[in-house]
Amino acid sequence: MTTVSIWRWPTPSGLPPLPVIASLCAVLGAMWLTAPLVEVDFVRLAGSLGKMAVFAGHFFMAPDWAYLPQLLGKMLETIEMTVLATAIALVVSLPLGVLAARNATPHIVVYRLVRDLLSLMRALPELVWALVFVSAVGLGPLPGVMALALVTVGFMGKFFAEAIEVVDHKPVEGVRAHGAGWLQVRLFAMLPQALPDFVGTVMYILDHNLRAATILGLVGAGGIGYDLVMAMRLYQYDRLILIALAIYLVVTLLDRLSDQLRSRIIHGARA
Repeated sequence: MTTVSIWRWPTPSGLPPLPVIASLCAVLGAMWLTAPLVEVDFVRLAGSLGKMAVFAGHFFMAPDWAYLPQLLGKMLETIEMTVLATAIALVVSLPLGVLAARNATPHIVVYRLVRDLLSLMRALPELVWALVFVSAVGLGPLPGVMALALVTVGFMGKFFAEAIEVVDHKPVEGVRAHGAGWLQVRLFAMLPQALPDFVGTVMYILDHNLRAATILGLVGAGGIGYDLVMAMRLYQYDRLILIALAIYLVVTLLDRLSDQLRSRIIHGARA
């Protein structure tokens, strides 16, 4: 009882509890002491603001409009890689997500094995997997799609499993009481409740995969990434600003689409 009262918030004074303040101070102190290990130097950072301002100033120039057709083609390739990899991952990760959820898996051993498999898939970043697939199948968009799909299965399967684990058990028990089988309970009681979270997850993954696909060109895995890196290396800021603007516009459109889909699903569920 004493421990609960110490951590209770709000306190009579309106301030955070003393243990919370002490814990926060301890964490901040540890971060301050360990900052030199990762070469965090605020004096050096402050001194670099001028250089960053000079670099940003290079973007205030006339864009290379002649590069626009090539940019559109590369950007379309990046979007195709993103959508295809996400679609493949969605098909694979949905059943894995069901098996990786504690309240949906048929056995605890299956739960643990699938969870470990998902952890293995997302242990390495897309760039590393792209290097592996480039060495196996050669240059081009294919290894980029394979790398994105593999890592996406690891993340999406985990998100799906967590969304299923927090569904309300009352509809599940109601469907089960009417004689529904194992698969029917998952399809008609669990998945509909988790659908808004599923949509949000898929849209977030699309956003992430689009940005991840832009850097896979570093290793020859297709997309706009190669042009982005070459524009930076050759100081082609008139192209770089177009590339950055194109990526921003596509990410913004995905964000708006995600808001619309989630809003319609939530309103439909309430109706």
